[in-house]
Amino acid sequence: MSQAAHDGPTDDRTARGLALSGDPAPEAPQPPETLPLDAWHRKRGGRMVPFAGYLMPVQYDGIIAEHLWTRSSASLFDVSHMGQLFLSGDGADVALEALIPADLATVKLGQLRYSLLLNEKGGILDDLIVSRWRDGLYMVVNGATKWDDIGWMREHLPDEIGMNHMEDRALLALQGPQAAAALARHASGEHNLADLVFMTGGRFSIAGVDAWISRSGYTGEDGFEISIPAEAAARVADALCGEPEVKPAGLGARDSLRLEAGLPLYGHDLDEGTTPIEADLGFAVANRRREAGGFPGHARIMIERDQGTVRRRVGLVIEGRQPVREGALVLDADGSMVGRVTSGGFSPSLERPIAMAYVPVAAAATGSTVRIEQRGKIFSGTVTPLPFVPHRYVRLAQSARGSAA
Repeated sequence: MSQAAHDGPTDDRTARGLALSGDPAPEAPQPPETLPLDAWHRKRGGRMVPFAGYLMPVQYDGIIAEHLWTRSSASLFDVSHMGQLFLSGDGADVALEALIPADLATVKLGQLRYSLLLNEKGGILDDLIVSRWRDGLYMVVNGATKWDDIGWMREHLPDEIGMNHMEDRALLALQGPQAAAALARHASGEHNLADLVFMTGGRFSIAGVDAWISRSGYTGEDGFEISIPAEAAARVADALCGEPEVKPAGLGARDSLRLEAGLPLYGHDLDEGTTPIEADLGFAVANRRREAGGFPGHARIMIERDQGTVRRRVGLVIEGRQPVREGALVLDADGSMVGRVTSGGFSPSLERPIAMAYVPVAAAATGSTVRIEQRGKIFSGTVTPLPFVPHRYVRLAQSARGSAA
C-alpha cells in the first residue's frame, strides 16, 4: 500500500506546446474515489485524505491514541481500497505459480499464504495474500498497485483462467487483543471463529451479512480481515463498533503499527528494484519452488540466496527523540551514501524513534551502528532484530489450547 501520487495541473502554455510538438497533452489528474464507508467515516469525525487513489481516514481521535488502543483493545480499519481478486478455472494453481514463488499445492481449503508478484529480474511488483476457496483462489493485493497487478496478470495468465476483480466488496480489518471477543458476538457460520488460527479463514455471517473472515492483518496483533458486500459495509461496521472494545482507526495508526511489527510497505520498503532476499522475505519462496523454479527471477533469487546480497532490509533503533523519515541517507565512515531509510517514525509503544532501511550486508548484523543523514543533521542508529514489538498472532485454535490445558 503506498501513497497515491498525482502530478500538478499543466498550464495552458505547456499544454499548447505539447500539442504543437505532436505529443499528446497530459491528462488532468483524476480526483480521488470514495470508499463504501465514506459517509460513515465522516459521521464519526474521520479526517479524510487522498491515499492510493481514494479518500481515506487518516485519523479520528489521534494517531497515538488509536495506535495504543489497538495494542490494548481492538480497532476497526477500513481497507476497502485493497484489490480483491478471484481466479478460477482448471489449472489456476499452476498458472498463478508461474507468476509467484508460492507452493499452491500445499494451500488447503481456507488456508492463506503470503507471496510476491515478481518481474523477470526477480524484482517485487507487489506483495499479496492468496487463499483457497472452494471454487478458486482469492487474492488481496495492494490498493495503489492493483490496476497494474491486474494488467500484469491478464497479460501473463492463460486465457482459460478467469479473473474477477471483486469491486462490489468492501474489506475491513479488526485488529487487537480484544478483536476475537468482539467479533465472536456477531459471527456465526460453518466454522467456529475460535478455531481459526493465523493465516486461515472461512465463510461466516456477521449481522446477517455473508462474509469471508480470515485471521490475519497488518498490525502484528491478533485480528481478522473481513470481506463483505460493499452495500452492507456500514451495517457490519456499526455492529462491530457498537462493542465496547472496538473503536475506528485510520491510516496513521495502521502505518505506525505495521512499522513496529517490522512489516514492509509496498512502494516504500518494497519495489521493482528489490528482490525477496534483499527485503528479508526469503520465506515467501517455498521450498519446492526453490528447487523446481518456474517463476520470474528464479535464477537471480537462488544466486542471492546461496551467495548473499549486497544489501539487506534491517530494523534500526534511532538515538535520541527525533525520528528519521523515509529518504534519509545511510552513510559509511567516509560520509558516502551506502543505503537509505525506507520507513521511519516514532514508536508509541516503545516511546522512541525506529526505522527500517536498506544497508550493506557488512553493516546488517544485530548491534551494528550506522550513521544517518537527514536534512543536514547526523543521527545514529543501531541495527535491531525485527519486529520491534513482538507479534501476537494466534497459532493454536481455542479447542486445541483447551485440550493442552
